[in-house]
Amino acid sequence: MKLISVNVGLPREVSWKGKAVRTGIFKEPVNARVMVRELNLDGDGQADLTVHGGVDKAVYVYPFEHYDYWRSELPDTELTLGIFGENFTVTGFKEEEINIGDRFKIGSVELMVTQPRLPCYKLGIRFGRPDMVKRFLASRCTGFYFRVLQEGEVVAGDTLELMSRDTNNITVADITQLYVREQNNPELLHRATQLEALPESWRDYFQEQIRRQDVR
Repeated sequence: MKLISVNVGLPREVSWKGKAVRTGIFKEPVNARVMVRELNLDGDGQADLTVHGGVDKAVYVYPFEHYDYWRSELPDTELTLGIFGENFTVTGFKEEEINIGDRFKIGSVELMVTQPRLPCYKLGIRFGRPDMVKRFLASRCTGFYFRVLQEGEVVAGDTLELMSRDTNNITVADITQLYVREQNNPELLHRATQLEALPESWRDYFQEQIRRQDVR
């Protein structure tokens, strides 16, 4: 498992559907060591902190393996590293192989997997495609977020070391599946509400799903 690109970008104003929109989704690779802090990377930022950033979304990770899928889906789009808004482009694992709560060390940084990414309309801005959000979620190629447990530095080429595997065995892909209600899985839904590594907003959402099922 390797970190092949570290990508950062500060918020900028762009035009979208005739309106000015401020977004931090435009990331570019950095060819130097980068400090990873509790809330983001040095040189990086988010425009709307009500839905982006924060402790549980400090670092966004995207598997490089997914780029092949998108090259076939979007053959006319140049897919530069960081185009999905990810801070880390990594290789060696995918969402169905990573548990919520798994802990990794990269360089001198210690991190914990917290949640999949749910895209907002700004992904469509980055690609110039209003349908990109729908396509992204349908692909299940979501990537995931890290919480920073210990601040430190990383550089492209660093190896990801698995420090501990969460014993609840609920993967990033499982959480996405529950969100899109791909299939009825009451047992997994109940387990997700008890998953401490999963942010409270997600657990509350799944608890509401259970309540609605009980009402029916």
